[in-house]
Amino acid sequence: MSIRKNGEYMVEIEDLHKAFEGNRVLDGVTCQIPTGKISVVMGPSGTGKSVLLRHVVGLLFPDKGDVRVAGKSVPSLSEDELLELRRNVGMLFQDGALFSSMNLYDNVAFPLRQHTKKSEGEIKEIVMQRLEEVGLTEAVKKMPNELSGGMRKRAGFARALVLEPEILLFDEPDSGLDPVRTALLCDLIKQIQQKYKSTGVVISHDIKSCFNIGDHIILLHGGKVVDQGSKEELQQSRNPFTQQFIKGAVEGPLGME
Repeated sequence: MSIRKNGEYMVEIEDLHKAFEGNRVLDGVTCQIPTGKISVVMGPSGTGKSVLLRHVVGLLFPDKGDVRVAGKSVPSLSEDELLELRRNVGMLFQDGALFSSMNLYDNVAFPLRQHTKKSEGEIKEIVMQRLEEVGLTEAVKKMPNELSGGMRKRAGFARALVLEPEILLFDEPDSGLDPVRTALLCDLIKQIQQKYKSTGVVISHDIKSCFNIGDHIILLHGGKVVDQGSKEELQQSRNPFTQQFIKGAVEGPLGME
């Protein structure tokens, strides 16, 4: 399954519902992810941002509604088609999700060994190029427990890039990082996305990094999309929830619940 798409939207989510043990997490989410741009999904904790991301790669399936990637319905894909889709998607989890028993080099090489028939020489060339892009060429022999939190995230980023995916998904890449390293990581994400012309989706709580990195913003609350558009459109939005959230204001519809 090729996911190449020349249209305006790479991902289209329509009336998406998902509940776990009666707890409704997504309650009719409808949104679009523009092709070749970075979309940021924002919202308070527990509003289903990560759950939404997992539907894009078929790690979760909707109770109702549809998720289309490059015009194809993900819930309708065969197992082989799902595997092909996932090969075209690079996903960076909060902690980098590195294999603790492998050094940095082998962690980054893993998808190439798993999904391609490239020689070790070809693999080395690709791995070292990706590690250079994220500034980790000096750490190739280190184990994950020898890396700082920021280094683990960059290592996870390098691994997410080795198959040159057309879609990059980032699940709170800034969690646990100080403001400087958050800014550096966001700058790196933007550089890489522009270099490979990929479609990026970033989940984040950090308003400043959201507006620095995002071309398109989707704001979730209560399992629904309460606002979406360009960052300029959201900054000028008259939606009281949007204004409270992006300004971090005490007064507004969002309380401590």
